[in-house]
Amino acid sequence: MPTPKKGPRLASSPAHERLMLANMATSLFTNSHIKTTLPKAKRLRPLVERLITFAKRGDLHSRRRVMRVIRNKSIVHKLFTEIAEEMEQREGGYTRIIRIAPRKGDAAPQAIIELVTEPVSPKQAIVKEAEAAAKTAADADAQVVDAAADAARAEGAAADATEQAVEANEAGTDTTAADEAAVELNKVAEEADAAEQAAEESADVADEAAAAEK
Repeated sequence: MPTPKKGPRLASSPAHERLMLANMATSLFTNSHIKTTLPKAKRLRPLVERLITFAKRGDLHSRRRVMRVIRNKSIVHKLFTEIAEEMEQREGGYTRIIRIAPRKGDAAPQAIIELVTEPVSPKQAIVKEAEAAAKTAADADAQVVDAAADAARAEGAAADATEQAVEANEAGTDTTAADEAAVELNKVAEEADAAEQAAEESADVADEAAAAEK
């Protein structure tokens, strides 16, 4: 008989263990909480959270993936319509495990595993918005740096082309090509300056938004 990849086996065979966890997940989705032993609760938690993640996606493929585990169609419907909506604002941590007194008789550690149905607190939402604003500001700052580097390179190339045109003019050679190159590079430098200015304005807006979130 093959050994499990991690943790103790909870049943007589892998197939029995999968069926047992599926039945426990069905009971959890039905009652929102169940009492079991601590090892079973720890093994059930990742399965339940993965099923809730599928339910939040809401597509046909996710529904079929869930129905491989949960065979009760009414429970699957509840998972996709009710539980998924309750977990919409959460990005993880859909369940919690609460340890309780050991079981009488064999003193096995027991626990209650339940769905976290409380709404996300406004403080957590504000923190997430502030993190998103800070990330946007950091991206805008990076764009400013890139635009400044492009502008510096364009200005250097334009200066070199202008210098070559002056030298060619002093030498009395045909300077048409050099003049055209200098004009084009000057245009590129102006466009780079405009891009840098736009990036700086975007960075200022992002910084103001991040400051407002704080």
